[in-house]
This record gives sequence, C-alpha cells and structure tokens, in this order.
Amino acid sequence: MTRKVDSGGKLVVVSGPSGVGKSTVDREVIKRTGAVYSVSATTRSPRDGEVDGADYHFVDRAAFEQMIQRGEMLEWAEVFGNFYGTPAEAVQKAVESGKVVLLEIDIQGGLQVHEKMPDATFVLIAPPNEDELARRLKGRDTEDEKSFCRRFGKAKEELKTATESGIYTNVVVNDDLESTIQKVVTIVNG
Repeated sequence: MTRKVDSGGKLVVVSGPSGVGKSTVDREVIKRTGAVYSVSATTRSPRDGEVDGADYHFVDRAAFEQMIQRGEMLEWAEVFGNFYGTPAEAVQKAVESGKVVLLEIDIQGGLQVHEKMPDATFVLIAPPNEDELARRLKGRDTEDEKSFCRRFGKAKEELKTATESGIYTNVVVNDDLESTIQKVVTIVNG
C-alpha cells in the first residue's frame, strides 16, 4: 500500500466535521472532474433508498471483522456500535489504473489512510468560523440540544486534530459553495 504509483492516478482524501458541506462539495467535484467515489463498507443496515455497492457495501459484523484481521481495510472505525471503513483493494486498483479516487472520511480515518498511503492528497473542508458551523449544524434540525452540543464539540475537536496533524496540507474554507468547489476541483486536477 505504501508504494508510489506513477499511473497518473491518485487518492484524494476529503475530511471535515459534520455540517461543513463535504458531501455537497464532493458530489459536485466528482461531476466536474470525473474522479471516482470510494464506496465504504459498513455493518449498519441500509436506510431507505440506499443501494448496496453505490452508497455503501453492506456487510455483516463477522465479515467486517475478517476484513480487518486480514488487513484489507485502508481505514476503519466503530461508530455507535457499527463498523465503517474503506476496503483498500478497490482504492488501490482504481489508483493503479490511473483514476483519481475521492475518499470522504472523518479526520481519524484520514490519519489512518496517511499511515498507509502518505502520498495521497489530503483536503480539509473547514467552516468559516465556529458560529457558522453551529448555525449549519442547527440548520439541519435533525437532533435535540444535547445531541447538537455533542456533535458541535466533536466538530471543534476534529478541526483541532486535523490542524495539529500536519497532514491536511490543503485547507479549503467553505464560506462560498461555488468557490469551495472550484478550489477542490483545482486540487483534484493538480
């Protein structure tokens, strides 16, 4: 996994806290660049409308644990009792075939990927400031005050970790959606 690839392909890791707009930016970047989206694996059940192999690879816990034991995961974590992670083989094959692979994961996942693929490009999508991040999280209207406080605290912690890690050499502040998309397109195409 650590060998340098000269095929023209590359892995672009996009991270940032909840509410910063990663998914919105990434969907548009993929449309504009032709990059391929890395599909993660999870042990959670599919939600309404989710398609196996497109949204996630849905696997049972035993299968996921075997993938971890065999070293097949580029990164993984257990979140609220379910495993989430990135199968390494699909990413490696796509990169080796010359494709640009876009991987949207949290900061901790990004740190794991950096250990195995330090030549990847790491992009942090950041909010303009904490007040705007709080407004965006509240605007989702998907959780109670206690959940919001927990998520907001985690978001601030993730931003601090990403900044201190030094691996996110491309920091894009999402203060204007179109400008943010253009900046990430430039990084992906660079």
